[in-house]
Amino acid sequence: MATSPPSESNSAASNDPARPSDHIDQDAPAVEPGGDGIVQPRLGVVGYLRFFWRQLTSMRTALFLLLLLAIAAIPGSLVPQVSSDPNGVIQYKAANPTLAPVLDALGIFNTYTSVWFSAIYLLLFVSLIGCVIPRTRHHLNALRAKPPATPARLARLEGFTTRETTEDAATAVAAAEAVLRKQGYRTEVFPSAGSGQAATSVSAERGYLRETGNLVFHTALIGVLVSVGIGGGFGFTGQRVVVEGQAFVNSLASYDSFNPGRFFSESELEPFTIVLDSFDVSYEEQNLKALGQAVDFTANVTTTLRGQEPAPATIKVNEPLSIGGTQVYLLGNGYAPVVTVRDPEGAVVFSQPVAFLPQDANLTSLGIIKVPDGLSEQLGMRGFLYPTAVALPSGALTSNYPDLLNPILTLEVYQGDLGLDNGQGVNAYSLNTDSLTQIAGRKSDAPTIELSPGDKVDLPGDLGSIELESIPRFVSLDVHHDPSQLWVLIFSALVVAGLVTSLFIPRRRMWVKAVITKDGVTLEYAGLARGDDPTLTAAVADLADRHIEQLKA
Repeated sequence: MATSPPSESNSAASNDPARPSDHIDQDAPAVEPGGDGIVQPRLGVVGYLRFFWRQLTSMRTALFLLLLLAIAAIPGSLVPQVSSDPNGVIQYKAANPTLAPVLDALGIFNTYTSVWFSAIYLLLFVSLIGCVIPRTRHHLNALRAKPPATPARLARLEGFTTRETTEDAATAVAAAEAVLRKQGYRTEVFPSAGSGQAATSVSAERGYLRETGNLVFHTALIGVLVSVGIGGGFGFTGQRVVVEGQAFVNSLASYDSFNPGRFFSESELEPFTIVLDSFDVSYEEQNLKALGQAVDFTANVTTTLRGQEPAPATIKVNEPLSIGGTQVYLLGNGYAPVVTVRDPEGAVVFSQPVAFLPQDANLTSLGIIKVPDGLSEQLGMRGFLYPTAVALPSGALTSNYPDLLNPILTLEVYQGDLGLDNGQGVNAYSLNTDSLTQIAGRKSDAPTIELSPGDKVDLPGDLGSIELESIPRFVSLDVHHDPSQLWVLIFSALVVAGLVTSLFIPRRRMWVKAVITKDGVTLEYAGLARGDDPTLTAAVADLADRHIEQLKA
């Protein structure tokens, strides 16, 4: 059966570029044999890439990623981080042997450098860029555009109100334009449709700073992300425990732990020295409910920069020391008993301060002393320091005040192999007793050793003697270098400024129309807001009142 040619009207319609191909009067698309009769557009690879890009760069996705980044940062605040508090990580792992391996596998102890946190960070970065660029282009076009023409029916808009005047329409519109300009509006005068008059309405718009603030907010947020990334790449963070009377030299070998950025070089370390002269602590003594709580920490130090004279300085909590392009923060403090071990002949084989880690608010502290050389066998000691020791009814000791009022050091002594010669790293704040034999303590024939400052006791088995010479304090310092710190501050301030601007500056349009009636001229006022603007109705009424006052003047 022969098919009839397409009609002339269909041919013309198919050649019309303004008519969609799926219009009702077009020929139906061919259906593949065996198909279900539904024809779907085929996106292809480029189409899918464009689809995913639009989803990633949407404002909804950016807000979601920003919220997700804030949630992802929570573990870094709840769990100690290797980069800032390695000793705290050690203590946390010791206190939570079951949970710690899970958190370590998830990278919680390195939250801000983990793969999942970096992925959220980078996706947010890309999303913000994709949001800001097209919106900036659109906003620049809007800044150059004129206010829109006056709608034909102002009565449908918010805040609509009317006033009567005896002035002619052109004069009334000119006065309205002057009032709007004084209020910060951009104005444009329009004739009413079909009136043939020179000017019978004025259109005004203001609040462009709202969108400007929004763009500044997002652009500054990108700046914060970039600055943090640069600072993390070229900066470093290091920790060092310094005992009273000792010095810290800003060299790589002097740090207890050091976390450099990806692009950091050791040659960038600025040479300087910090000597801890004393560490002063003030405790609450009047308020019985807070008795013993620390009121103030002050580290008195002497700093020396290369080529300069030594200078005194102080380091307090939230008052870091700035030196050599770095910030030195006071993280923690405690006691470092000076223990001296002698062999049977009286020769000193070990004598140095050992930092004891505080375990409670009264500074009951746990420490590990290792003597690898000089004796017939290696010695390991696990000790507890009680700054103000008191005996419990059970006979055990505890501390009821953080200051050194009645200090006692108790030591459990082990001998054997400390595991220092197997080529593997050993935690200085833990003691593996698997290859050791206890010779003093609860699981041995000899009692636990108790020492007060100045006491000297013989070690079991004629191994020698041990003496507690003094108990100085130590401080834990965090040395932080961030070359982008100033830029982070600047962009953070811009983030706040942009957010405040976008929240509190309303974007609104105002119209004033002069309608000529047989009784004179009726002035119509109305407004339109972009978003919520609860003051728009009052603003329209205020405009009407000011306009009438202007006409009467």
